[in-house]
Amino acid sequence: MAARLAAISPLGPKQARRVMRDVLHTAPEITDAVIKQVCAELDIKQSDFPTDLPVSPLVLFPGVVEALQQLSDSATVVTLSNVTCTEADPDRLLALLSPWVSAHFPSCRTGFAKPDCRAFWTVADARQVPAATMVHVGDDWECDIRGATTAGFAAVWLSHGRTVPDEHVLVEHDVLVAHDLADAVQHVRQLLDLRNT
Repeated sequence: MAARLAAISPLGPKQARRVMRDVLHTAPEITDAVIKQVCAELDIKQSDFPTDLPVSPLVLFPGVVEALQQLSDSATVVTLSNVTCTEADPDRLLALLSPWVSAHFPSCRTGFAKPDCRAFWTVADARQVPAATMVHVGDDWECDIRGATTAGFAAVWLSHGRTVPDEHVLVEHDVLVAHDLADAVQHVRQLLDLRNT
């Protein structure tokens, strides 16, 4: 849904994504008022809002289950995602990723979308641990890395071979760069070992 809306909006992709995060992804349900606000902010007609899109089934990337198994041996693992209420299916996600992932925090349920610090703090509060003890792994520089580091979390960026967008943030916040999730497991273990010594 978000991709379809961004494609038809005359706004640039960055601004359209911000609207999705701030309005669409934080709504617990898609009401007429939400549709009206999203369309107004995206500068599109309300009749162009896609209301009949089928929900794509969740498909895990190769190696995800193995990486989660390894991570869960060292730490409690939860998910934090920016999704609309039509796309979020935390019960199915929990069934798919259990017992390695213990909780899911979709933005449409928390009311906050990454990079908003409150999204990260919601997880810390729910788990009853200080933000400084948490490690966030993600592949979106703005949402995952800037958001996590601003919230006081340690961060591991999944680069998938991309160039680091901001060396200053990387150095200032000791962000670790992993090529993929399997590589991230080693970085998370390294961070946990440093904290336990």
